[in-house]
Amino acid sequence: MLRFHVLGTHFLGAASAKPFQPLRMASISSRSFPNVVKASFNDDSSQSHIFSSSPDHSAVTQPGFLRGQPSKIYVKYTLYKGKAALGIQPKAPEYSTVDSGGIRLSKEGCVFLEFAPAVGTRQYDWSKKQIFALSVLEIGTLLSFDPKEPCEFFHDPFMGKSEAGKIQKVLKVGMLQDAGGYFFNLRVSDRNLNIDESLFMPITKGEFSVMQSAFNFILPYLMGWHAYMNSTKPNESGQFTSASPSIGKRPDLEWGR
Repeated sequence: MLRFHVLGTHFLGAASAKPFQPLRMASISSRSFPNVVKASFNDDSSQSHIFSSSPDHSAVTQPGFLRGQPSKIYVKYTLYKGKAALGIQPKAPEYSTVDSGGIRLSKEGCVFLEFAPAVGTRQYDWSKKQIFALSVLEIGTLLSFDPKEPCEFFHDPFMGKSEAGKIQKVLKVGMLQDAGGYFFNLRVSDRNLNIDESLFMPITKGEFSVMQSAFNFILPYLMGWHAYMNSTKPNESGQFTSASPSIGKRPDLEWGR
């Protein structure tokens, strides 16, 4: 087993985890699930965070006929099952300006999983939805998911603080017993609101494939890499210049490459 320390969090996974293309939280739990990610993450799916037509994203995230339009564009992949519905939507990364006049990534984007309980036949109460925000690392874990090794993600917004444990969310992902598909099981415990709820979603292999394809596509955007590539421009010689020209002047960075 390999242990990685990333931004104050730990990830435990198998050494043979498969890489994903094109680009490629927080103590360890010893439960029966071998892959466990614990993270303190903000599970907030405010509509203002969805990818929009702002200059930071419109050149890449919108088709030509929509570029420059003032309205936001909302996207969601939704699955409806007997006991719950699952909505999946991305949240754009955040940027901040630096003294030099440039822009840097201040917060990576994420993907919101919204679980809504069923209240009738094909009827769901979205006002009681529970939200789980997948980080970039957690998305990578699902992209390299091995059905033989179920995984578990743990979120506590007060991790490391005196209020730790008051609100906890645990997402388990594994294969159904009949091997006909997968499952997403979200358990939410909120002592403040006296909530202890579990939402179970069976996922077909085709649905999981669609999810992985969408995750694979959106991942570099959540990291802000598309914004970096948009900031490069050709000079008079026709060659592209880096958005960080000072890097080329530092020999310690792989001989100034």
